Amino acid sequence: MKLHKAKGLEADVVFLVDPCGGVGAVVVTCRPMTCVFCDGLARRTLVAENDLAVAFLDSFPLSPGHCLVIPRRHEPDFLALTPEEQAAIWALVAPVRRHIETGWTPDGYNIGINVGTAAGQTVAHAHLHVIPRRQGDVADARGGVRWIIPAKARYWEGP
Repeated sequence: MKLHKAKGLEADVVFLVDPCGGVGAVVVTCRPMTCVFCDGLARRTLVAENDLAVAFLDSFPLSPGHCLVIPRRHEPDFLALTPEEQAAIWALVAPVRRHIETGWTPDGYNIGINVGTAAGQTVAHAHLHVIPRRQGDVADARGGVRWIIPAKARYWEGP
């Protein structure tokens, strides 16, 4: 048996080889893949949306007001999105900021995208984080996202 992934489906496939060298495939099972963003989208309160993307509060916020912006189409890799989908996601950053600032008063923002597990992506649906920051929320905020590799974060101290 070999696992074959089709767009939006996961299937177990059995390959049959006859003595004359022909190959056939029979699908044994086929079940929809699940995605926490796709499956929960109907239950979420959207803070901004357009034709290709939506934004909502993060279920596990790093700070109050932390939002996610995702494409409506399921695609794990942000870099595999169409240019239009990427633009639609970026177009929602300003409306998300306005939403955040109606309820909170951040001093700054981190805006980031993790692409792939090596970069820390834990949900296999492309998403952009808009994270409100406050002066003093960490001891020293210098370097911002550079802290993903702590040994290289303090670039201002030299090699």
